[in-house]
Amino acid sequence: MCVCAYVGAMNAPLQKPSDRARKPDWIRVKAPTSPGYAETRKLMRDLNLHTVCEEAACPNIGECWTKKHATVMILGDTCTRACAFCNVKTGMPRPVDLLEPEHTAAAAAKMGLTHIVITSVDRDDLPDGGASQFVKVIEALRRETPQTTIEILTPDFRNKPDDAVAAIVDARPDVYNHNLETVPRLYPTIRPGARYYASLRLLESVKRRDPSIFTKSGIMLGLGEERMEVHQVMDDMRSADIDFMTMGQYLQPTPKHTKVIDFVTPQAFDAYAQIARAKGFLQVASSPLTRSSYHAGDDFAKMRAAREAQLARAKAD
Repeated sequence: MCVCAYVGAMNAPLQKPSDRARKPDWIRVKAPTSPGYAETRKLMRDLNLHTVCEEAACPNIGECWTKKHATVMILGDTCTRACAFCNVKTGMPRPVDLLEPEHTAAAAAKMGLTHIVITSVDRDDLPDGGASQFVKVIEALRRETPQTTIEILTPDFRNKPDDAVAAIVDARPDVYNHNLETVPRLYPTIRPGARYYASLRLLESVKRRDPSIFTKSGIMLGLGEERMEVHQVMDDMRSADIDFMTMGQYLQPTPKHTKVIDFVTPQAFDAYAQIARAKGFLQVASSPLTRSSYHAGDDFAKMRAAREAQLARAKAD
């Protein structure tokens, strides 16, 4: 498809929420009812584990849990921040569960996971922001199920010592993900507790400390961002040597959260993906239902293959 066709897709009229009461057909999903969903839910309950799938009201929970894929959310279910887009509850968290690393590893082994995604709430109340718990979880997974590749999705560890992130990097997850979430202009209202350039520097520091670790970040669309602002985020990510970019539609979890400004069409998501690939990302996931951990295992395999091909070309030259 020619470049003008992609530009046309992004300039097409967007679906405004006020135009219709229901979500567009392309982001409606079926309610989860499968036996696999029930089994995954029971396992999480039995091991006293939380998942971002449930806490963040992910629209893909039915599909992922049916396949026995779940993103474990460590450090409890209560966040110390209150981002305008996020459904995770805010308040004073409980003490860190010392059994959480072993339970997470047990769940991965029980589910036979080849790839696992570990995320967390923000824990500004902890001296290291919870970094040491990430390290313990990674170590437990390596012991219990060494064949499983590990992807972590961390908070920004704002105002925490630099060695907090360094300790996680030194534990050598396969993928280090930290989401920028939105364009810089919208941070004061959408992500007021964070700083855009601090998040970029975090990801840059990961790659600088260990270039072999894949880095990943994502943004939500539909919050009122402009097309050129999205392009600038892509450029900023590539300047930080980020390997993998995700883009998905923002969906309002409850009436108290930030409203959806527009529903971005699948064609526009495809157009953004084409531009992102041209900018040099090893992997791009861009669709209305894309979330950080959606199809993460398959995407990791593609990203690893892309790097191997890139290195082979460089060697041949």
